[in-house]
Amino acid sequence: MKVLVVFAHPEQRSLNGSLRDVAVRELEAQGHDVLVSDLYAQGWTSAVDRADFPSLPADARLAPAAASKQAFEAGTLTPDVKGEIEKLLWADVLILQFPLWWFSMPAILKGWVDRVFAYGFAYGVGEHSDKRWGDRYGEGKLAGKRAMLLVTAGGWQEHYSARGINGPIDDLLFPIHHGILYYPGYAVLPPFVVYKADKLDEAGFEAAAERLRERMRTLATASPIPYRRQNGGDYLIPSMQLHAGLEPPEARGFAIHLARAEASISVAASGTKARCG
Repeated sequence: MKVLVVFAHPEQRSLNGSLRDVAVRELEAQGHDVLVSDLYAQGWTSAVDRADFPSLPADARLAPAAASKQAFEAGTLTPDVKGEIEKLLWADVLILQFPLWWFSMPAILKGWVDRVFAYGFAYGVGEHSDKRWGDRYGEGKLAGKRAMLLVTAGGWQEHYSARGINGPIDDLLFPIHHGILYYPGYAVLPPFVVYKADKLDEAGFEAAAERLRERMRTLATASPIPYRRQNGGDYLIPSMQLHAGLEPPEARGFAIHLARAEASISVAASGTKARCG
């Protein structure tokens, strides 16, 4: 397989840097081709602005979605963005790796999504009718590919449990899993999460590294999170409301969008210690 790792941490000697190296070495040992987009090392520009659309007339009002569509169709996106789109098309598997900062991804990675997931590429594709509402949520340009998150978190695993103060980790990651990865078609694998990321000892790191090697060995066979397909009949069109009664009685919130009633589908690192964020 061809694997793209998008790495978003400013310190090469961090826990994230060490985990990235473990993952890449294991993937290569299994015979996979690996590319790493190191966003900080690349000096990635996070903010979407007029510089992203060099063909936009100077006196034109910037409407980012419309400008993105026009630039993608005309092939005038900036070279850095076009390069990342080419990597996404090349890769069979996408791994987004980042520390959980303020309950989300670092700004540089969100900026990568904002700029690279262009209109006409990652969204705004397919027909809109009374039977379909575009090619999204299980369909789209990236359908047939896999994606997963590799995340470190400073809090304890219990803090991110069903009754934990920080909220369930699957809920916190839902906007990324469902809204960023599943939306353009990826089959989204359960995340790999390392907790207590600022309190690592060597034994804890070795345990996490071995579990990560095992995850890399099963990238092609692991079952994805069972999200419902938008155009598969579960949702009313065009309101996009889930048909009443499809969810299990105990399902609430984001869980109603799972085709099976799992209370927790993550195979995150159970109780693993980590070196530093």
